[in-house]
Amino acid sequence: MKTRNLLLTIIFLSAVFPLFSQEQGAIYPTELTTEYLVDPTGLDVRQPRFSWKVAAANPEDFGKAQSAYRILVSSTKRDLDENKGNLWDTGWISSDEMQLIEYKGKELESDQGCFWKVSVKDEKGNPSKFSGTASFTTGLFDDAEWTAKWIGTAEIYDPSKGPNKIYDPWFRKSFDLKQKPSKATLFVTSVGYHEVYVNGQKIGDHVLAPAVTDHTQRARYIAYDIAPELKQGKNVIALWLGTSWAIYAPYATPDKPRTPIVTAQTDIFGKNNQKLARIVTDESWKTHPSPNKLIGNWGFGVGGYGGEIWDANKEIGNWNQATYNDQTWDGATVYTPALKLSAQRVETNALFDEIRPVEIESRPDGTYRIDMGVNFAGWTQIDVNGKPGDTVRFQFSERQQDDMTFGLHNLYVIGPSGKGTFKNRFNYSSGRWITIKGLKSAPKKEEIKGWMVRTNFADIASFECSNPLQNWIYNTVNWTFENLSLGGYIVDCPQRERFGYGGDAHATSETGMLNYQLGAFYNKWLEDWRDVQGTEPMVGNMNDPDWAHKQEGSGRKLGGGILPQTAPTYHGGGGPAWGGIVVTLPWFMYQYQGDVRVLKENFEMIKGWLAFLDTHVENNLLQRYGGRWDFLGDWLWPGATAQGMNNYSDENLFFNNCYWIYNLKTGAKVAEVIGKTVEAQKWERQAEISGKALHDKYFHADDYNYSDKTMRSLSAALYGDIMPAELRPRVIQRLEEEILVNRKGHIDVGITGGAMLFKVLREEGRDDLIYSMTSQTTYPGWGLMRENGATTIWEMWEKDLPGHSLLHSSYLYPGAWYIDGVAGIRKRDDSPGFRKFDIRIPKFSEEQISWAKADLNSPAGMIHSHWRRENGKTTLSVTVPPNCEATVYFPDESGREIRENSGFAKQKGKKEGYVLFEIPSGKYIFEN
Repeated sequence: MKTRNLLLTIIFLSAVFPLFSQEQGAIYPTELTTEYLVDPTGLDVRQPRFSWKVAAANPEDFGKAQSAYRILVSSTKRDLDENKGNLWDTGWISSDEMQLIEYKGKELESDQGCFWKVSVKDEKGNPSKFSGTASFTTGLFDDAEWTAKWIGTAEIYDPSKGPNKIYDPWFRKSFDLKQKPSKATLFVTSVGYHEVYVNGQKIGDHVLAPAVTDHTQRARYIAYDIAPELKQGKNVIALWLGTSWAIYAPYATPDKPRTPIVTAQTDIFGKNNQKLARIVTDESWKTHPSPNKLIGNWGFGVGGYGGEIWDANKEIGNWNQATYNDQTWDGATVYTPALKLSAQRVETNALFDEIRPVEIESRPDGTYRIDMGVNFAGWTQIDVNGKPGDTVRFQFSERQQDDMTFGLHNLYVIGPSGKGTFKNRFNYSSGRWITIKGLKSAPKKEEIKGWMVRTNFADIASFECSNPLQNWIYNTVNWTFENLSLGGYIVDCPQRERFGYGGDAHATSETGMLNYQLGAFYNKWLEDWRDVQGTEPMVGNMNDPDWAHKQEGSGRKLGGGILPQTAPTYHGGGGPAWGGIVVTLPWFMYQYQGDVRVLKENFEMIKGWLAFLDTHVENNLLQRYGGRWDFLGDWLWPGATAQGMNNYSDENLFFNNCYWIYNLKTGAKVAEVIGKTVEAQKWERQAEISGKALHDKYFHADDYNYSDKTMRSLSAALYGDIMPAELRPRVIQRLEEEILVNRKGHIDVGITGGAMLFKVLREEGRDDLIYSMTSQTTYPGWGLMRENGATTIWEMWEKDLPGHSLLHSSYLYPGAWYIDGVAGIRKRDDSPGFRKFDIRIPKFSEEQISWAKADLNSPAGMIHSHWRRENGKTTLSVTVPPNCEATVYFPDESGREIRENSGFAKQKGKKEGYVLFEIPSGKYIFEN
């Protein structure tokens, strides 16, 4: 699936940005983005950043590079087409930069359309033609510009009265226009999901909007272009709200009701930019219950996330059209929540990968069991038939032996016609099997469809190798990652909790960055973490839905740098490695994207987090803090459930100190990049002192081990790099022994320890040890999942423990290794954003992996690596994009001469069993 999507992306970009001839320069700009997004709308960034890549007019050329650029930004496409930048004309800037160039033109206005393009000069100074046109629109920069009111219904969710009873409400507003508008942007933000209709037409093809957000602090708006659907005469704007996150317990605050609410406004312009009208939500809007209702109470431990019920008897076919008479509808209720309004600067959710049943079983009890062939989180559409008034039930399950897991189910009440179609609208299900109850006749395969729902970020990588199990792991890890990405953050699981755990993010973030374009996605998630900072983590019972109300003040903010374990969802347990994602994730963004602003925007959060931890340091070592669920270390290692939680143990204290030291070292790197030298020196010094103290206390000199001598303790020690430099090779050797001898090649860590382990081994180049763990087909390992018919990655190494998820973020860390280890495309610490990178062929035997190939559409361009080892001969095909350079690590095999096709590769010595070559842009073939 990923390969197909990547190829479609390349084809699309080739169509949008045509090739240029040699006369216009040897390179040309392509793949223009604004704030990581393609033609975004409603940006509230006053100085948005522009990025592009350069391609060679002749793909066979070598050494192509950008020497200068010129950006034009205009308020009209006509001016831009005439090469006029009436907002910003940079002139020719002598620079090879092409990533995240900050806008420095005229001050942008709210609700403004902007168009931009770029021209570049090649290494000889020859200019290209201008690129195709990219665009963006601005949002509303000042709160005072919002004159709309928050509206909802008078129906409020009361948890003391049982499950949710609110039917997802409709709202509509009719108005007249004297002429067909030329421009109208409707800004909509809601607590709870929403859909927008104008004159009966749904605006936008996205679903489950907006992105999940901390609704104690903020609401994110989306900009909708509604001008094409407006007309002269009578019009209607209609909004449909979904209950969802509006009743989520940690978002309940005294200033707003637990009911879906919305605020929206649009300025409508006619000819010559004449303002025709401003339409805002207020008490004049009409509201009526829709046929759709949330099942359940939306939250872990409070009845789950349920599903949806559709009552066809409540349908009103033309409710969102201008001709409908809404005089009997109720007036909207106005509310005054204290929420910051900001733009949704991340892709919306969309439907992907239509899924069809592979089998339908008719069972003796009159029910039908549908096998969709793959475990997925998303929507289903199912045709139904039966007696009017009958209820058809759809139960979802991850496990073949269970009709339903985690209480996920949908209902359809049949209307007068005796038939209909169920389709999700404001919720989603997760599972592989669907049990249908209440049908009068067997369903047909063609009457059932499913779709994965996820954030609509782009695929940037493809991978394949000679080993079927490794291919299965790569594809299954990525399929699982995609199913966890709904709503602009990564959830632990889509069926039981839907929480954005920081600890699980360590297991997923590098896999994500090496396979998807997640610049906007992770910037949004970091904003969520900034919003929740100052909130105490779990206290008391993790299943208590009202835990947040036990806090001081408003029920949320305690101040300071403390962090809960999840964002933007608050709920859930964790430990230092959960909150510590706020240090690691910005650093990853800088390394992979070259994004310096993300370091600056999150520095105060990083500083606050490290200051909070410092309040729990005694004798230069971090001490345990918080309640039962607040100091977890590794989590869900093999046999963890049988062994019990270890969060009060001495080895867990060691583990979390190692992570804290890693946080200090990473924070120091962040500080150094952005010129915060005082903090950089302070954190580096503390890491050095604490590392020595930790090593002195827990090191076992007799066998170069630490603490309880487990794989997780070795991984943590190496991750924090707490040992003297001369001991590190011996500790690595001891880890090798632990994996290959003591564990017979198997893994023996969980979520957090596994992320540490794979990070250490990837950076050490120990592909052999990772291969050993990923090639096992017995417990514990990914191969065992495959042997048991898994189509997604499990929460635990054990399959059949009840209550645990079979679609989870736990063990997704191999996904990064396939790109930077097996395929050998490796980022460089000295060149953030892949302007310089390494290609290193791993040292597998032909029996293990005889060939591998990958494409990575990096921030700097498309990188290709394809190596093959056959009959002792090694061949490497490499593509370095224009304006980039690479170092090739080719195996140094005694008696074999290395040949290269172009003559542009320069040998640069030998290192660690490799011959090194420096290569500029171009296509290369190396062989021996």
